[in-house]
Amino acid sequence: MADFTARRRHNIKQNELLLDRIQPLITNIEPQPSEPNTNSKSIKRKAGSSRAPTRQSKRIATASARPVYNEDQRVGTSTSRGNAKTSRAASTKRAPPASDPGPRQDAEPSKDVEAIVAGWTAWTPEAGDPSRDDAGTFHFESHPDFRPNKSPEEIIREGSFGGSYWRPLFSKRLRITVQDDWRELPASWTAGLDVDTYLTNAAYNPEVNKYGVACGQSIEEWEAAGWIAHGHDVRGWFQWYCRFWMGRRCADDGRQISRWMKCVGETGRWRRTLLKNVFTDEDDDDDGVGDVSPVVHQTCHHWAYEVRQDALEQFWAEGK
Repeated sequence: MADFTARRRHNIKQNELLLDRIQPLITNIEPQPSEPNTNSKSIKRKAGSSRAPTRQSKRIATASARPVYNEDQRVGTSTSRGNAKTSRAASTKRAPPASDPGPRQDAEPSKDVEAIVAGWTAWTPEAGDPSRDDAGTFHFESHPDFRPNKSPEEIIREGSFGGSYWRPLFSKRLRITVQDDWRELPASWTAGLDVDTYLTNAAYNPEVNKYGVACGQSIEEWEAAGWIAHGHDVRGWFQWYCRFWMGRRCADDGRQISRWMKCVGETGRWRRTLLKNVFTDEDDDDDGVGDVSPVVHQTCHHWAYEVRQDALEQFWAEGK
């Protein structure tokens, strides 16, 4: 036993000497944080990261998030009746050189800028005014599937786009600033309105909107996403709707109506979101429509749709 103990001590001493000689060759390795197992059901959400309830009482609905319209979408958001005989060309001016390197070569307009600008007011009305049924829905004879229930004038007067839709707009693609094209709208649409507040406000003001919240994306974001057909409407969807209402028909009609249907048509996602979440609060005297997030209401309003009783009854009866 004494011999075993002596050999053991000798071996320990030899090992210590060996470790002293090789230790400088060992690289210190920092422990790496382990990757979280995203499939684990035991992972908890961070504090404050919980989603807001899909149903909100109108007493506390103060949402200000701006939805992204991605119907193929990155939508959503957001002129001339003119009497085409007296159509006024949009006032444009060249902008100073931009700081960014400019649009990709493959994004350049297929026609020169002057021809594109001239085309905005060169059209003549081809269709008459739409009809409106007892439920408040508009019908366009040339496009029966397009059935909004808010007119452009109603959208403007009730408050939309933060009052900034018709502000001076610099198009990165065309390299021009477009302004004063709101003057192409029928005078009756804007009579008595504070233009600086409801149309050309330089800054988006959510208090102008009918539901008092910000929603949607800027026209600049729409342009960057490729949703603007510059040869027809440099401001996008709502400008197209104004001109369509005033009788213009163009090659972009099918695309814009398709976008409208995906947003607020009978199976549109924003319309269905609105209808699915409308409920009656027993403490309220109204029908509960205001309990749904005002952001969803404002989004639908921008797309010329407002929930009505007939739509609610159909949804409750048929689930669609």
